[in-house]
Amino acid sequence: MDLYEHQARRLFQEHGIPVPRAEVTDSPAEAREIARRLGGRAVVKAQVKTGGRGKAGGVRLAADPPTAELTARQILGMDIKGHTVGQVMLAQPVDIEAEFYVSYVLDRAAGRFLAIASAEGGMDIEEVAASRPESVARIHVDPVEGVTSAKAGEIADAAGLPAQTVDVLVRLWQVLVREDAVLVEVNPLVRTRQGQILALDGKVTLDDNARFRQARWGDESVAHDDPLEAAAAAKGLNYVKLDGEVGVIGNGAGLVMSTLDVVAGCGARPANFLDIGGGASARIMADGLSVILSDPAVKSVFVNVFGGITACDAVADGIVQALEAVELTKPLVVRLDGNNAARGRAILDGRAHPLVQQATTMDGAARRAAQLANTS
Repeated sequence: MDLYEHQARRLFQEHGIPVPRAEVTDSPAEAREIARRLGGRAVVKAQVKTGGRGKAGGVRLAADPPTAELTARQILGMDIKGHTVGQVMLAQPVDIEAEFYVSYVLDRAAGRFLAIASAEGGMDIEEVAASRPESVARIHVDPVEGVTSAKAGEIADAAGLPAQTVDVLVRLWQVLVREDAVLVEVNPLVRTRQGQILALDGKVTLDDNARFRQARWGDESVAHDDPLEAAAAAKGLNYVKLDGEVGVIGNGAGLVMSTLDVVAGCGARPANFLDIGGGASARIMADGLSVILSDPAVKSVFVNVFGGITACDAVADGIVQALEAVELTKPLVVRLDGNNAARGRAILDGRAHPLVQQATTMDGAARRAAQLANTS
């Protein structure tokens, strides 16, 4: 579960990582008072669980309290990549001398954590890594040994970070371990002209499997900015909004992730994805299709199911029954494989819905879904 920036900075503070003074509100009038308490000037930042806030106009400097109120009024309610801004954080501006990037992320393939750090923070780290890979240090961390001062010094040296950041690197590791996180990131970590090290922005993703140990976040941590994500969550569906045009429904996280890659490889972008899990009852399919089709960005839908414990004929029955409950307005491409796949395809052939097409391979179905999305 992802945390908002203001929640991440709360964890940073609790673990001794310095951050600028800041307060959160959902009221423009209160934003004016917060700016006054911060000394007049304030950085007004949209609180949404997505990147690109600055480019979208969700991060702005207000020169005085009245401007802070006006700016908060303009940002609240904004749509940023499908996320509606419900709160803004007002932070005290700082005089920046240098910006750095630091993060720890779980590297499942290596069975270790990966420290990523760069002296070129404050911008899109993916672009930096692609254009100047030598400027981004990647060092694995043994989860048993953790990040000691010596290890933090190794990371800082490799990335070209000043020695002052070593203590932050150690404390950031403590955030990761003690808060059951799988990602902690600070971008930018800055050095002010007064020589102080501050975390200006942060991202924390907690491990859902350890949620029972992090009960303090309660319902707040699962709040959804996107109404479709909220609707899906209310129906017990695992749905994530993206920014493309092909709706994706699959069964199992691994298959769904592969489906996203294949769709992208076929020249289209996934608009969202929904994992129906190990079962695909008519109700689950109807709910899933309802959510996917409610996204106006969706031009076609790709249902990719590999039958294992759940047989494909049961999935096909679910799709047929869902078509009775949901008005299909966009083309639906279905790929069924695995347990009882032939029987499942026959069921869909028998239904003969004019907007439903079938393909026998994942690549073929992805190509067709991408083609339909790009030509509609």
